[in-house]
Amino acid sequence: MQGRSHLAGWIAAAAVLALLAFAPIMHISAQTFGTGWTAQYYNNTNLEGAPVFTEALSSGLNFNWGAGSPNAAVNAENWSARFSSVQLFNAGTYEFVVSSDDGVRVFIDGVLVLDRFIGRPLTTDRFQQTLTAGSHSLVVEFVEFIDTAALQFQWFQISGGTQLTPGVPGTELTPGVVPTAVYTGPTATVTGVQGLALRTGPYLGASFITTLPSGVGYPVLARNRDEGIYNWYKLRVGEREGWASGRFLTISVDLNTLPVQGSIFDDIADTSDIGARAYPRAVMNLRQRPSLRTPQIGSVPWGAECVLLGRTVQAGTNRWLYVRCGDLPLGWVDARWVTVRGEVFQVPIR
Repeated sequence: MQGRSHLAGWIAAAAVLALLAFAPIMHISAQTFGTGWTAQYYNNTNLEGAPVFTEALSSGLNFNWGAGSPNAAVNAENWSARFSSVQLFNAGTYEFVVSSDDGVRVFIDGVLVLDRFIGRPLTTDRFQQTLTAGSHSLVVEFVEFIDTAALQFQWFQISGGTQLTPGVPGTELTPGVVPTAVYTGPTATVTGVQGLALRTGPYLGASFITTLPSGVGYPVLARNRDEGIYNWYKLRVGEREGWASGRFLTISVDLNTLPVQGSIFDDIADTSDIGARAYPRAVMNLRQRPSLRTPQIGSVPWGAECVLLGRTVQAGTNRWLYVRCGDLPLGWVDARWVTVRGEVFQVPIR
């Protein structure tokens, strides 16, 4: 799509989860992506003709296809999709949040409620609907023109619930009613950047989770400085937790009051060998963690056979590989310069 080069760094899933965290005093409501979706994909941009691929989705609409597509039968560019489901709602008002790159349309009970079926960079739209108790049909139509593709769609109830104050009598949960919890702890707010990556660990090479938009605050749980340059902070984003670089975060409290915490990358030494192998195509630096900012702990010879034990993924592509190479210590190598053989998709993602 024209005029999108300035967003090339956004190989990100839609940032909709980030919208569930608010200002320093936040109301975090139960949200859902729904279940039981049927997806139909078309090799054109207007949903014409018969779909070239159809699938039943085990979970909701939360996709980052990067520069690829949902299936080999679907074009990498200039394709469209229709996602359909019937969901059960309580009576009340709901906020629907959809992020897409490129365009999207939403129908509820056959009525068009959002129409942004155009070429555009990653953009988030929100709208509210009051629904009666019972089943309602949802249809989300998506179009991808060129460059990266991402879609995320969810909703949460904003009225009809009962205020829940932990530890206060009289605010017990009511069956069938969505509770609201009040958060008053320390927060981290994204500043100085349009979008900030949330990752599985406090490293540039850790797997990507989602993108956090600028100006939004999130509960901050811990800090880590393993990379040695910037603090990384563990954040709660909706129902997920992940790590974001402190370079672009403003913390609401003295950072020294936050606990120092490790990550999943500290506890993977005993990963099983499933038969996958990695062969460096150059002499490779072996790193302690999946980042060029962490210590080098060895050097792997060109062509060495290494046991592949783990990997990180960004934009659908392997980014760092966790390997055992001869007598060298376990460590990480840059996946871009490595040939992988065996059942790589069975290798755990970290």
